[in-house]
Amino acid sequence: MAGSTKVSQATNQITGNRKWWVLATVLLTMFFSSMDQTVVSTAIPTIINDLNGLSLYAWLASAYMMASAITVPIYGKLSDVYGRKPFYIFGLIMFGVGSAICGQAHTMMELVIARGVQGIGAGAMMSMPRATIGDIFSPKERGRWMGIIGAVFGLSSIIGPALGGWITDDFSWRWVFYINLPFALLAILGVIFTLPRVRAGAAVKLDWFGCVLLIIGLFPILLGFTWAGSKYTWGSWQIISLFAFGIIMLLVFYFWERFASDPIITPSLFKSRLFTTSLILGVFIGMTMFGSLMFLPIFIQGVIGLNAQNSGFLLSPMMIAFIVGSVLSGQIMTRTGRYLRLANVCGIIIVVGVILLSLMTINTHFWNVIINMVVLGLGIGSLMPLMNVAVSNAFPYKMMGTVNSTQQFVQSLGGVIASPIFASLLTNGFQHKLTSVMPAGLKQMGAKLANISPQELLTAQAQNAMKKQFSGMGAKGLTLYNQLIHAVKVSLTAGVHHLFIVALVFACLTFIGTFFLPEVNLKGKEYYEEKKDGGDQAREPSIS
Repeated sequence: MAGSTKVSQATNQITGNRKWWVLATVLLTMFFSSMDQTVVSTAIPTIINDLNGLSLYAWLASAYMMASAITVPIYGKLSDVYGRKPFYIFGLIMFGVGSAICGQAHTMMELVIARGVQGIGAGAMMSMPRATIGDIFSPKERGRWMGIIGAVFGLSSIIGPALGGWITDDFSWRWVFYINLPFALLAILGVIFTLPRVRAGAAVKLDWFGCVLLIIGLFPILLGFTWAGSKYTWGSWQIISLFAFGIIMLLVFYFWERFASDPIITPSLFKSRLFTTSLILGVFIGMTMFGSLMFLPIFIQGVIGLNAQNSGFLLSPMMIAFIVGSVLSGQIMTRTGRYLRLANVCGIIIVVGVILLSLMTINTHFWNVIINMVVLGLGIGSLMPLMNVAVSNAFPYKMMGTVNSTQQFVQSLGGVIASPIFASLLTNGFQHKLTSVMPAGLKQMGAKLANISPQELLTAQAQNAMKKQFSGMGAKGLTLYNQLIHAVKVSLTAGVHHLFIVALVFACLTFIGTFFLPEVNLKGKEYYEEKKDGGDQAREPSIS
C-alpha cells in the first residue's frame, strides 16, 4: 500500500485495493472536519460570555467560511492537474495550526483571526474529499456509497454537539479546538501513505492575478454583509460602497477569467443549464440550512432551557435523518440512474420541515423540535449529495475537481451571506419584541435591560449572575428576575421565528428550482473513459 504511493500516475483515478484505504482516509477527514463545526456551535454561547465578544459574534462563523470559500476554487483547480495529495496535506496542516491558535485565544479578535486560518485549511477539507470520492466511484456507483459517506457525516454531527457540550460544560471551550489535533495528525498520515502522486500532463500556470481579483471582489461584499445591520445600517454609505466596489471587482474578475489560459473558475461551465441551476439551488439550500439550523442551539438553550451538552444531544436526530435521507436518495439514484423527480420530492420535504420550525412557540416541547428537525434533515440530507452527483456526472472526469469546487464555492457563499443576515434578523427581532413585552417594573431599571442581547442569558453562569443581582432586592427582585427570563424567552422566540420565515422563502425557491434541473442519465465506468467527447456536455446536457 505505502509503496504504491511512490509511483506517480497520470490521473487522480484510484482503483484496486488502494481505493479502500483511500476511502477510509477520506472518511476520517470528513468525520473530524464536520465534527469540528458542530462541536464549536454548541460552545459559542459560552465563548461569547467568556471573551465578552458579542460584537464579533457573527465573525466566528464568517471568518471561517470566508477563508474556506475563497480557497475552495483554487484547491479544486490545482488538484485536477497536480493531484489531491499535496493540497490535502497543506489543508490539514493549516487546519491543525488554526485549531491550536483558536485554543490559545484570549480575545475575541484573536479567535476570529485563528478561525480564518482554520478556514484556509478547511477549504481543502471541503473540496478534496468530494473530489476523491469521485476518483474512486463513478457517478452511478457513488449513489450506493452515499449511505456510508452520509453515515460518517451524520455520526460526526451526532457526536460533535454532545462532545462539544460535554467539553464546554465540564472542562473548557478551548478543548473543542484542541480535540482537532490528533484527528488532523491521523488524517495527514493516511493521506501520505494512501493517496497517489499525480504527474502533471502539461505545465499549468496558476492564475494568481485572477485569485487576487476574486479575493478583492469577495471580501468587501462579505464584509458588507457582516457589518450591515450591526455596525452600520443597510442603507449607509459604508455598506453601499463595500457592495459596489465588490461587484465592480467581481465583474473585472469575470472578464479576466474569460481570457485567462488557466482560469480559476472556468466561465464556460456556466453555459451548462444544469451547472448554473445547481449553483442557484446551492445558494438557496445554503440560505435555508443556515437560516434554520445555525441558530437552533440558541432557541434550544434560551427558550427550552437545555444546557449546551443536552442541546447537542437534541440535534442528533436531525443528523440521523441526514443519514437516512442520503441512503435512500443514493439507493434510488443507483437503481434508476435518474434524479429529477427525486429532487422535486426532496424540495417538498425541505419546505415542510421549515414550515414546522416556523410554527414553534415558547411552549413548544423538545419532542416537537426533534420531529421538525428530522423532517428538515431528511430533505436536505437527500438533496445535497444528489446535486453533487448530478453536476459532476455532466462534465468530463478531468474537470471534476474544478466543477465540484466551483459548486461548493457558490454554496459556501450562501452560508457566508446567511450568517450575518440571520444574526441581524435575530437581534433586531429580539430587541423589538423585548421592548413591547418588558414588564413596567423592569423598564424602570433603565437602558441596560432594554439593550440586552439574546446571547447574554443563554448560559447557566450568565443567568446565575443576573439572578444574584436581582436577589439583592429581596422577594421583589426574584419576581422581577423571573419576569425578565420570561420576557427574554418570548422575545427570543419572536426573533427566531423571523429567521424561519425568511428561511421558508429560500426553501420554497429551492423546491421551485428543482424543476429546472435537466435530467442526464448517470454514467458508470465510461465516466473515466471520456476524453474529447465529454466536453460537449459542458455546454448543455441533453434533457431526457
